[in-house]
Amino acid sequence: MWADSIMAIGVNHKTAPVAVREQLAFSGDCQTPLRQLQAIPGCDECYFLSTCNRVEVLFVSREQGNTVKAVRDFLFGGADLSEEEIDRYSYFHQGQAAIAHLFLVAASLDSMIVGEPQILGQLKQAYRDAAAENSTGPILNRLLHKAFSVAKRVRTETNIGGGAASISFAAVQLARKIFGELAGKRVMLIGAGEMAELAAEHLIAQGIDHVLVANRTLERAATLARTFKGTAISLPEVVSRIPEVDIVISSTGATELILRRDEIKPLMRQRNNRPLFLIDIAVPRDLDPKLNSLDNVYLYDIDDLTNVVEVNKSERAKEAAGAERIVDEEVLKFRQWLENMEVGPTIAAIRRQSDATKEQELAKTLANLKDLSEKDKKAVQGLANSIVNKMLHNPMLFLKTDCKPDEKRQKLAMIRKMFDLDDTPEGKSPKKS
Repeated sequence: MWADSIMAIGVNHKTAPVAVREQLAFSGDCQTPLRQLQAIPGCDECYFLSTCNRVEVLFVSREQGNTVKAVRDFLFGGADLSEEEIDRYSYFHQGQAAIAHLFLVAASLDSMIVGEPQILGQLKQAYRDAAAENSTGPILNRLLHKAFSVAKRVRTETNIGGGAASISFAAVQLARKIFGELAGKRVMLIGAGEMAELAAEHLIAQGIDHVLVANRTLERAATLARTFKGTAISLPEVVSRIPEVDIVISSTGATELILRRDEIKPLMRQRNNRPLFLIDIAVPRDLDPKLNSLDNVYLYDIDDLTNVVEVNKSERAKEAAGAERIVDEEVLKFRQWLENMEVGPTIAAIRRQSDATKEQELAKTLANLKDLSEKDKKAVQGLANSIVNKMLHNPMLFLKTDCKPDEKRQKLAMIRKMFDLDDTPEGKSPKKS
């Protein structure tokens, strides 16, 4: 069954701490990982997602065993983890569970902050990357588009996004918890991407006095700084400007630490030991975890934001129940589409097999009845056609009749075995288009 050929392997904020996730994070574009996945034997279609809170591979394979192991080895190849740790921190979903997992992720029901809209944009970008590499095919194309429509339906029919907070907003909420009022505080954003921009919007709304924006590309930093009437600085200036600010939010794609303990320690005297609040929402982490050992320095990473998330859980749980019902409905619909997609080729294969047998037997019979007129030959051919059609009628009706998913699977398996179709091309995954 094609449904069972859909699988997902990965880690997320629920299964693995940031120290593990950052070992799996991929910086830059997704071309290299997608090409590596496509090179795995049996990996017919694939899709790769890497965000702050999750790294996962969604793929289609009929071979399963060796392919699953190869995908798993790819995902954890650069991580310093034992097999036992990999089992503990990762998840594996197959078939209907994999479909449901994707729909839950798209609908933001599997996010650290339920209802946050950012994940849908990340999913769409990952799909664009996969499409550009031609790594998706008919099954994943349909599945991902369905995931996007499920997310839209959840947003439309529930209030799951009402007051929803992104990771950036959760960071601002944590800052308020530490400082109380944020009016008059100064903030430095390291990284000028979407996360930094969202953080700036929330901070300005809270009355932040001034924003410094640091980025690898000064032009990008200047563009964002102008938006918020702030000041752009280069990355090399970050350390020297620390004495001026109260809050630092870092969200770059750097592979090495941007701020280290030994750099900040001497600056605390210049600050007269004023509290310095650091939030690291990057994976891999931007800020040295040892910074937390300094007096009046408060460092929180992305996992610490779960404490902020708890505040909103009770209200969103009510909406999540309705959203999950929608997901369940859509999972069944997609499962039915997959099963119908398999019924069609099975019926076509039975018809081709039966017609081939009919033509073969007709040729033998007519060869031994050379004295038949053309009219009689057509009558014999009509008789053969009628017999084949009547014999196939009930099996075809049996396959087409609506029934529960498990029953349909049993029907298909039985019919395919009865007509000896398991080794035909129809038993294999459809080719990419």
